[in-house]
Amino acid sequence: MAEVFSVDPMVLATILGMGLVTYFTRVAGLVIVRFFTIQGRARAALEAVPAAVLMAVIAPTILATGPAESLAALITLLVAFRLPLWAVVVVGVISVVALRSVFGLF
Repeated sequence: MAEVFSVDPMVLATILGMGLVTYFTRVAGLVIVRFFTIQGRARAALEAVPAAVLMAVIAPTILATGPAESLAALITLLVAFRLPLWAVVVVGVISVVALRSVFGLF
């Protein structure tokens, strides 16, 4: 049982190293942006990054799962045009739970 909780030092060093590299790339981006004035198309592109990353995370779930998740994503998308973010999240969670129960996936 004790072997389950043992940590290989190389694995731990790898995880810590990846965390540090991730942290420094995020901080470096914030520091570098302070020295430049970003306007026009570059500004529009940078403002689109959060939505693009969100879609990159969500799209595989929408396309690779069942009909309940796909339909819930469509409902959430339609609601997102009218409601604030917190309400969109609530509607998305409720719709996926309800649709899973309808399709018998729960």
